[in-house]
Amino acid sequence: MRTPQLRHGLVLAGSAAVFAAAGCGQSVVQDDDNLVAGKVAFVGKCGSCHTLARAGTKGTVGPNLDDAFRRSLRDGLGRTTIRGVVHEQILYPADLTDHSTGTQMPPKLVTGQDAEDVAAYVALVAARGGKDTGLLADAVKQAGGGEPAVAENGVLQIDADPSGQLAFSTKEAQAPAGAITIKMENKSGVPHDIALEGDGKGPVVEKGVSQFKTTLKAGKIKFFCSVPGHREGGMEGTLTVK
Repeated sequence: MRTPQLRHGLVLAGSAAVFAAAGCGQSVVQDDDNLVAGKVAFVGKCGSCHTLARAGTKGTVGPNLDDAFRRSLRDGLGRTTIRGVVHEQILYPADLTDHSTGTQMPPKLVTGQDAEDVAAYVALVAARGGKDTGLLADAVKQAGGGEPAVAENGVLQIDADPSGQLAFSTKEAQAPAGAITIKMENKSGVPHDIALEGDGKGPVVEKGVSQFKTTLKAGKIKFFCSVPGHREGGMEGTLTVK
């Protein structure tokens, strides 16, 4: 059986043929496009499932977009054609359900000019080396670099990154041994939870609070998001218990 990633890659390849003729003689970036907005929307709405190096996203549930288009670009597929493919997949994704997790790309995560902006950005940067420059370099703040979270009054709060990136607000946390509530606030709209290795987890929430109670022992323990693909994408950190 083909994996969802492979089937999605084949869908992209097939869609490319449909759009090939439409791509002739047209610039990948059009007058109304806002690439900064496109990058921000991609990171917030798509990055939890897709890897795109220039955007700094590491999602593993959907296909790696750099890999998905690299060979097609080598074979002469134009970036304007890629734009059309991406735009079509945003609005009308194929049924790519991963039946082991129930994960499926929903249609119309972004619409209108927002969808055009995302498609333009992805088409411009997919499979390109290097890093974004100028305004694009600063469009999305690097997640996970906050100060260590420190337990207070029996609660340790480690929030999800509000931009939708696969990260918590910090990669480091500190708490005393003993009974404690582990709490995560999620404002991103991307489903997340918070879990400790071997010590329980909170419910998955798209917006709201995930929390649970546990008893900590001295040492180091990993905290992470248990939603499929999120820990693999970098959503984890280390809790030091003293």
